[in-house]
Amino acid sequence: MIQLSPSAANEIRRLKSKQQPNVLFRLAVKPGGCSGWYYDMSFDEALKAGDKPESSASSGDAALVFPQKDESIFECYDIAIVIDAKSLKHVNQLTIDYSEDLMGGGFRFYNSRSHATCECGNSFSTTQ
Repeated sequence: MIQLSPSAANEIRRLKSKQQPNVLFRLAVKPGGCSGWYYDMSFDEALKAGDKPESSASSGDAALVFPQKDESIFECYDIAIVIDAKSLKHVNQLTIDYSEDLMGGGFRFYNSRSHATCECGNSFSTTQ
């Protein structure tokens, strides 16, 4: 299950409003960063091979139910979220939040599957 907080959904909507219509929000996990893996968020106008739509949550429900192994598109708070198959195993039980402080705003990732996280909060390691 993946959770998206209301503040994260609002910020994604704000950023998405500056993009082309009908873009998808893509979340990926890539090798790198201080702890071995990092989260990569972007907007994508096209689906890639293997992406398959799955509306698994109502617009007011933050919970995303994991799809079958070949499905990697979710809808949460009316935001289409695309996750590639390789990243799925790293983001199960991930919570994405957004907050602002004196240094500015930023997304915060809370991942119960991570073994350790970097001080930056964007890089993590797993036992897999």
